[in-house]
Amino acid sequence: MKEYKDIKDDQIRIIGEDDRKKSPFRHPRMIILAICVLLLIGGGILFVIMNREKASETEPEPSYFEPEATPEPIGREWLGSRVDSLAKGFTEIRDTLINDIPLRIYIPHNAEMSLHIGRMNQQDTSVIYTAQAADVRADNGGIVGAFVLKGTPRAWGLSKKGFCASIDGVVTVGVAENSPLFEEATEKEGYFFRQYPLVDNRQLVENALKGKAIRRGICDRMGEIFMVETGTPESLHDFAQALVDLGVDHAVYLVGSSAYGWAIDQEGICHEFGDNNYYTGRRRMPKNTSYIVWRRK
Repeated sequence: MKEYKDIKDDQIRIIGEDDRKKSPFRHPRMIILAICVLLLIGGGILFVIMNREKASETEPEPSYFEPEATPEPIGREWLGSRVDSLAKGFTEIRDTLINDIPLRIYIPHNAEMSLHIGRMNQQDTSVIYTAQAADVRADNGGIVGAFVLKGTPRAWGLSKKGFCASIDGVVTVGVAENSPLFEEATEKEGYFFRQYPLVDNRQLVENALKGKAIRRGICDRMGEIFMVETGTPESLHDFAQALVDLGVDHAVYLVGSSAYGWAIDQEGICHEFGDNNYYTGRRRMPKNTSYIVWRRK
């Protein structure tokens, strides 16, 4: 403590270093550097803000009043392959899923459609696809709705508005109470039958038929004719909606559930569907059971 003894009563000694000499912010160069750093930071922030505002002007967020347009799940090109017109006729089989409904699509190539009444010949190698067409009355076994077989009317009536005609090799699927194709089929040895309408001009058609079952239909999509079958039991409404979402323009029903039929693919393999009990003798086939038949040209 000797170093403090030389301090007189009227004197003050400051202990410690002079902070002013050690502070870097008192140096002019350090002040200039700090200002430059602040300017750079401010410029960066301003740049980010201006870019965000520009992006918001050029790419506005979706509005509740102007929802974003979404593309169709299925394109408007043909579903089937392009096949050489000289190739041997066959049925192209494609599987897809629409609205969680498994669909099997049967697309005939180089074949013509006709109608048939009665038991089909399973040994007929010209047939590439067949399925039951019109319904049969439970009381008298007659065909339900108008039906023309190679120019000969076999039934009359308008119980169902859907129709399918094959005249001069051209297949037409549609919905109408009175179709001139009935008369044209009788004049030109064509074919005509009626069934439940499913799709009319890409619009779903409601039907009174309720319950769920395996569903089938014949469709026109951009002029491409094909048949569709569900892989699971479905209501007629859900089946028709799936066809609409598939992009089908017109469609009418074919007998579904356990009704028997088959298709021949490009390799010559036969794909059967339904129950063949009419062909094994387990059940008696109604005499007016009808089929659509696609035969090789």
